[in-house]
Amino acid sequence: MMMMMMWQKLSTRLRHAWWDESDTQQAIPPAMSRRLEALVAASEQRHTGQIRLCIEAALPGSYVARLDASTSLQALVRQRSVMMFSKLRVWDTQHHNGVLIYLLLAERAIEIVADRNLAGRVSPEEWQAVVGRLASALAARQHEEGLTQAIAETSALLAQHFERINPSAATDSHQTNELPDTPHLQ
Repeated sequence: MMMMMMWQKLSTRLRHAWWDESDTQQAIPPAMSRRLEALVAASEQRHTGQIRLCIEAALPGSYVARLDASTSLQALVRQRSVMMFSKLRVWDTQHHNGVLIYLLLAERAIEIVADRNLAGRVSPEEWQAVVGRLASALAARQHEEGLTQAIAETSALLAQHFERINPSAATDSHQTNELPDTPHLQ
């Protein structure tokens, strides 16, 4: 049992040392990134929320170093997604209704982090359904289809709770795009 845990820990460390930004670029090439950016921008015309995509190849070494018997890999992935939510300033939107869709390619892990004004309105089961469908698409190596669907579903939830009153009004005070629409890749 102890040998198996040591092997799993070593295997995880090696995987995260091996994966790098080139793996992210392979999974999300520039043309796909531009299409996803356009989808996020179009989505945000329907609601006052902000959507960010963050795709990382692997956890930074400082996270992997914390992997031990008391800290699960799943907990580290969640900690990293919350850190990226903060680092990318998704928490800093006017209406506190930003959403981060986080992918960790080395682990095929997905986290969705919603800001406080949206988190209280969307059940964990609804988010888990979005994650489940995205995970299925990623397992089939359909990154673009899965991310497109996740953006659409997230947008529908945002529109349900924070619909833009008049999307075509140039004077709409909520028209400001508060966060970049470009996927954050590393």
